[in-house]
Amino acid sequence: YRDGDRVIKLFEKKHPKSNILNEALNQARVEEATDLNIPKLLEVTKIKEGWALVSEYVSGTTLAELMDKHPEKMDNYLDIFVNLQLSVLSKRVPLLSRMKDKFSKKLKDTNLIDDATKYELEQRLEGMKNHAKLCHGDFNPSNIIITEKGDAYVLDWSHATQGNASGDAARTFLLFSIQGKEELADKYLDLFSEKIGIEKTHIRRWIPIVAATQLTK
Repeated sequence: YRDGDRVIKLFEKKHPKSNILNEALNQARVEEATDLNIPKLLEVTKIKEGWALVSEYVSGTTLAELMDKHPEKMDNYLDIFVNLQLSVLSKRVPLLSRMKDKFSKKLKDTNLIDDATKYELEQRLEGMKNHAKLCHGDFNPSNIIITEKGDAYVLDWSHATQGNASGDAARTFLLFSIQGKEELADKYLDLFSEKIGIEKTHIRRWIPIVAATQLTK
């Protein structure tokens, strides 16, 4: 909800309080440790019986809306999108949770895949290199606001971790794919791989791991 120059993100009553407080902590840590454009966290509060995060309001249009409205500019928007993700990945926020630890727990907790597949994915995850890049965890065009001046703001840091850029890219690839945007997903993967200098096969090795961690959703 917008409240003047503030935005109130109100959670359902059943949403775990620990998750809400962790999201606030993630946002505060990214805000304090980087120079990225993100809405400043102003308050953690309760409204009636629901918890809420209050942040500054950023006026603009989401990149997702711009992509839908101007498909002829898709290549330009995708370039902006990937460059922004690379900017995020270039940062370090040492106090964030580690991606591999988070994914490992999610794999262990899921009962939606058989034990053999789970073991294979756990071993694959264990073999991935330990990196400490700032990973958004839900990097998609709907979480990016473009202001009238052309500045880009990144929203929703609830899934932020420090970890491997390929894991973060695999998540973005999956988000495009499950929206039925397979062509855009492939173009994204090509561009990301080219710009960051990582082989696409390495990013693709993360896709089954990331997909399994999202099964509970």
